[in-house]
Amino acid sequence: QVQLVESGGGSVQAGDSLRLSCVISGDTFSYYSMGWFRQAPGKEREFVVAISWSGGRTSYADSLKGRFTISRDNTKNTMYLQMNSLKPEDTAVYSCAATTKVRELDKIYSYHYWGQGTQVTVSS
Repeated sequence: QVQLVESGGGSVQAGDSLRLSCVISGDTFSYYSMGWFRQAPGKEREFVVAISWSGGRTSYADSLKGRFTISRDNTKNTMYLQMNSLKPEDTAVYSCAATTKVRELDKIYSYHYWGQGTQVTVSS
């Protein structure tokens, strides 16, 4: 079955940058759209950004557009999230997800597979 593993999280100061990675394995035949979600303490899990299999279509949460950038390299089965100008409010567990769907990629229910998550902590 499909497995996803995130990496790249850590503790940084406000204004710093991080790049998260998500490696998908277990299925080399399906075309997966992928996305990032995050969950902060006391808050519900929220959509961050999604990308189509080819990388030609992306969808960002309005509040994050301009600071975060999603990309993928299918030859490496890897998706990336470049996070710039980090703010304390970005502190959360970031999880990657994959789906065979091509619509409603900002919705949690659209995704079939999830990674375990990686912690991002931003201090002021």
